[in-house]
Amino acid sequence: MKKRTTSANSSINPEKQLAAYLAETGLKLTNQRRLILQEFYHEEGHYSAEDLYQKVRKADATIGQATVYRTLNLLRDAGLARELHFGNDVAMFEPILDTVHHDHLICEKCGKAVAVLDEKIEELQTELAMRHNFKLTSHRMYLYGICAECRRNQ
Repeated sequence: MKKRTTSANSSINPEKQLAAYLAETGLKLTNQRRLILQEFYHEEGHYSAEDLYQKVRKADATIGQATVYRTLNLLRDAGLARELHFGNDVAMFEPILDTVHHDHLICEKCGKAVAVLDEKIEELQTELAMRHNFKLTSHRMYLYGICAECRRNQ
C-alpha cells in the first residue's frame, strides 16, 4: 500500500472530527481510538476490520478486535470512513479524505480492490443521466475481473 498523503487544502482533520463526533455522542477519544484512527489513515487502500486489527495489534497488543470493529463503525458514523461491499461477505472501509469520487476494480480471486478515477467515465455517466432527465446524487461502480498477480499465479 502507498503511504497516504493529505493535501494542504484538505478540510478534514480526522482527529478533530472524530473527537467532535464522540463528544456529541457522549464518548471520549481514547488512546486506543486515536491509534486506530492513525493507522486507518496512514496508508492508502481499503481495510477490512480484520486487516486493521492485525495492523493495530503490532502497535498495541492490548487493543481488542471488538474495539477495532466498534471504532470503524464510529469512523463511518462520523463521516471519516466509507463502508464498501465488493460482492463478498466482508465489509471493507476506506478513509474519506476529500470529496473526490472514485470507482473500484476488484479482483474476483484475491479480493484486491484498486481505486480508479477516469474523467471520461465520469463524463459519460453525467451525459447518460442528462439524456434520461436524471439528476445524479451519487453512484458506485465496481468492475470485477482478475488482477495481474492472480493471472500470473494461474
